[in-house]
Amino acid sequence: MRTLLTHAKPVAALTGALVLAASLTACGGSSAASDEKVVTVYSADGLKGEAGDGWYDKVFADFEKQTGIKVKYVEGGSGEMVQRALREKSNTQADVLVTLPPFIQQAGSKGLLQAYASQGSDRVDGADKAPDGTWTSIVNNYFGFIHNKKELPTAPKSWEELLDATYKDRLQYSTPGVAGDGTAVLIKAMHDFGGREPAMEYLKKLQANNVGPSSSTSKLAPKVDKGELLVANGDVQMNFAQSKSMPNLGIWFPAKGDGKPTTFALPYAAGLVNKAPHAENGKKLLDFLLSEGAQREVSAVGGGFPARKDVKPTDANALALGKLLEGVEVFEPDWADIDENLTAYVDAWKSATGS
Repeated sequence: MRTLLTHAKPVAALTGALVLAASLTACGGSSAASDEKVVTVYSADGLKGEAGDGWYDKVFADFEKQTGIKVKYVEGGSGEMVQRALREKSNTQADVLVTLPPFIQQAGSKGLLQAYASQGSDRVDGADKAPDGTWTSIVNNYFGFIHNKKELPTAPKSWEELLDATYKDRLQYSTPGVAGDGTAVLIKAMHDFGGREPAMEYLKKLQANNVGPSSSTSKLAPKVDKGELLVANGDVQMNFAQSKSMPNLGIWFPAKGDGKPTTFALPYAAGLVNKAPHAENGKKLLDFLLSEGAQREVSAVGGGFPARKDVKPTDANALALGKLLEGVEVFEPDWADIDENLTAYVDAWKSATGS
């Protein structure tokens, strides 16, 4: 099954930290700026390796070598990146925005993106790109949870198990409305529990075990790996990639009661920023990210799923990722509803949890 954003992705999750502090001083739209050999990317976290070995690290280096265009990279939570771009709307700094749903839809509805059909976008499933051409998925992914395999060898099976005192101050999830993966907690809970009210009732109970807010999903994985936390939220791509250097991470998907575990597609989606100061360079980067060569490295290097449906990797990572999803039900969120009512859902969560 597919969601409004196709196969498995990564997810992500979405931190709140600047990974690269680039000085972004170009005036939006100036002809001088457009001639610069630079492209600025605002992105949700998860695709850049902590040891410089992620998919972004590889494709950005290849892009710079091939084109001579330097990539300036700024990373944060999905919501944070959209809000930053919104604040800069009158003096645009970013050329390319990469974020998770529902924030990519939010960016489109707020006029932050301009239509551009990237080369290769015709090979992306229709559910994984905007009807108006403002964004296209570049890496597919799924929402998930992680556990410490050393201290908790068998992953929990249900949401209800997480209410046990065993998890008091040993469980944490990133902040809904700020982090994409944190927002995904709300989406999955509302689906699994059958609506907003029962989901908020559950999350209110879960708050007794929750360590507290975190703007960054990616920063939870090291805590789980070290055993500071037993359980946290995440996404398949990011956590699979992190597990290369964090051997205690295990990926799992909660079920409601004794039902089937569930998840939903949570892709990294990219769009050309409206009034981008280096729009032509942004188009070249978007083309490159969807090129067959870059897409073939999504699983092998990035631990994610290609967005192009004609790219079918058979590397060891691709096979392992497929096995993770065996027996997991993939549902399709109503992204239009979520985009329209996200603020209300986040406010309901704040009220329920006292956050």
